[in-house]
Amino acid sequence: MTQDGTGLLPVENSLEMFLIFNTDGTIVYANAAARDRLEYGNELCGNHISSIFPNEFKKTEDGFFSEYSFGSRTQNLTAYRKNLTCFPVEARMLWEEECAGYLCMANDILEKEHLSQEIEHVQQEAKQALQVRSEFVANVTHELRTPVNGILGNIMELAEKEEDEHKKKTLWLIERCCGDMNRLINNILDFSKLEAGKFVMETRRFHFRNMIDYVRGNHQNKITEKGLEFFVTVSPEIPEYVVGDELKIVQILNNLLSNATKFTHVGRISLEIIKTAQVKNTIELYFLVMDTGIGVDKENQDKLFKAFSQVDASISRKYGGTGLGLNITKQFVEMMGGSISVESQKNKGTAFTFSIWVGDGDTGEEEYALPDISVRKSSAEISAAVAGLQDQNETDAMRVYGTSENLELLDKTLSKMVLCIEMENWEKAEDFMETVRQLTEEAPRDVARSILRLKMAVQKANYEKAIASLEELKTNMERKPEEGNAADGL
Repeated sequence: MTQDGTGLLPVENSLEMFLIFNTDGTIVYANAAARDRLEYGNELCGNHISSIFPNEFKKTEDGFFSEYSFGSRTQNLTAYRKNLTCFPVEARMLWEEECAGYLCMANDILEKEHLSQEIEHVQQEAKQALQVRSEFVANVTHELRTPVNGILGNIMELAEKEEDEHKKKTLWLIERCCGDMNRLINNILDFSKLEAGKFVMETRRFHFRNMIDYVRGNHQNKITEKGLEFFVTVSPEIPEYVVGDELKIVQILNNLLSNATKFTHVGRISLEIIKTAQVKNTIELYFLVMDTGIGVDKENQDKLFKAFSQVDASISRKYGGTGLGLNITKQFVEMMGGSISVESQKNKGTAFTFSIWVGDGDTGEEEYALPDISVRKSSAEISAAVAGLQDQNETDAMRVYGTSENLELLDKTLSKMVLCIEMENWEKAEDFMETVRQLTEEAPRDVARSILRLKMAVQKANYEKAIASLEELKTNMERKPEEGNAADGL
């Protein structure tokens, strides 16, 4: 290769800039990219390297002085054009024996830096927009509480004074709607606070079993009204007092138990809490909320903890909700150093399990730290505790039409439905109607037809047709199977 660079012809049309300068700093070769971007044209050769990189090279009588670290490592430099404007480059400079000079390879990164700045700017704008949106939603939902609570207060006052039963039912319906609206507002407000990072843990020492009794009292009536069994078990290993965020634990349990109540029409709901680990004065509590409800397919279970997500559209239409509850629950659990998971089987039931870390309040210490390690019970011990909660065989027997367990529960449910129809409480009658439907899924055709007529009458709030359909249903249920078949054949 000659010193004029004729041996470097393969790089002449390279997109990367190539320069060769000798020991006195004089540029002896420049490819087309270097000549164009440095705007020297064919005049570039013969110039000193310090004119291109004045920050790294100083011209001296002997050649040049530089503190630049020659080698294959890429470094960020500033290159100057002929008109003394500059631009950033990524450059490597190394000694080349063949041409007895230094080889400089440089890439213009002006566009890259500009793009990086643009990306950073867009990210910053997106972050600010998200913050503004979160604050707006939080403010709006907070302001919505005032008129809703105002309506609720006036409705409750009117309901106490109203004597007309029909008007009272209307007022009770409005009161329930206000309660539902408040729950939706609370969910959106909590989600906005979590998204904006404004939620903080409010830990204090509290009586654990009193808290569980409070949760049980909140749900006992709603669960038993549906003809379901409700079991709550607290392990004796759990201390009397714990240190943690009581309100958030209550909110988690209320959310999971409300879901279990909403989606369960036959069988039972159970809550069990066991102690699974302790590190100094910090203990891990393991909660199990189990039901025998409609369940969720395996492929849809990953949707449960996503914001604004329902398993399918029919769930939202039939049962309501924003799809925020379980997402908020998951974030609360993780704030307390734990995790939450779900196991479910379609038409068999669902089990939510979650763990949290709290302080041992019996030690008298208010401070506790989330441990980095977990010395918990074995998975076999936890699985045994879970398995002991449900007798699935009994629940399965309830679902099979014609068994003694099925007919007994069906009779109780129909009696409660009659009472709701007599009181024209159609909303609750629809809840019992869903239980009746599940209990009669395998019933003969004449019973199934009566069930369909009854369901239509209840949905339309038609008292006469509902009572007539109930009588028809009871008559068909009392028939022996062969009598029903004979009737079908007529």
